[in-house]
Amino acid sequence: MYDMNNDIKSVLVSEEEIDKIVTKVAAEIDRDYGDSDRRLLLLAILKGSVVFMGDLMKKIKRPVEIDFMRVSSYTGTETRGKVDILLDLHRNDLPDMDIIIVEDIVDSGKTLSYLTEYLKLKGANSVKCATMLDKPVRRKVKFDADYVGMTVPDYFVVGYGLDFDEKYRTLPYIGILKPEIYNN
Repeated sequence: MYDMNNDIKSVLVSEEEIDKIVTKVAAEIDRDYGDSDRRLLLLAILKGSVVFMGDLMKKIKRPVEIDFMRVSSYTGTETRGKVDILLDLHRNDLPDMDIIIVEDIVDSGKTLSYLTEYLKLKGANSVKCATMLDKPVRRKVKFDADYVGMTVPDYFVVGYGLDFDEKYRTLPYIGILKPEIYNN
């Protein structure tokens, strides 16, 4: 039987560390939005952020709504520099919403920079970003997430929703993928 763990060079973020990170990010969101009367929408960017958002929404104490978008900006391991919206957010109540885009990792920053402006143009009251991982060394545009779980070096990471070729998302930790796996 195939064991995905054999493709991992080392564990970067353990299950226990992930839980602490999610708790910290949820507390920051509660601090910033706890007294707000405005509706709060967690917007997951499919597919990678679903695991993070599922854990995050359980730890946020105030009521939140959830929704999803699906975008594409990568081919294989490289960003194309163009954002395609594959599943859009269709809501008439965006002016009543504070949106937090929930992402698994901020890499080049192009996708989230684009989506932030796009959602503002669609009428959202405010748009912020929460990311599990931030990889600023790969930034191509100026973009800073409002809530960052952990800053990581330039490793190819998988697990906890992050994938390579649709594999490894189900690993309960975040690991560094062996280069021979993605260089083939």
